[in-house]
Amino acid sequence: MSTAFVLVNTEIGSEEDVLKELKKVEGVDEAFAVYGVYDIIARVRAESMDKFNEIVWRIRRLDKVRSTSTMIVMEEP
Repeated sequence: MSTAFVLVNTEIGSEEDVLKELKKVEGVDEAFAVYGVYDIIARVRAESMDKFNEIVWRIRRLDKVRSTSTMIVMEEP
């Protein structure tokens, strides 16, 4: 199983709503509202690149998500 971090930008004022929906997405282990360039960071776990793609596309289609940036972990301890 591999891990990725998905950084999410939301519409202004919708961070809590998006965070709540994001936590319901299968494959999202954890998600947090953060300060900075992005509004939310989520840790995603999947067994294949196809599954990663599916999860990220589900996240991108959530209402009030403006953009995402995905970073796949190269090596886990």
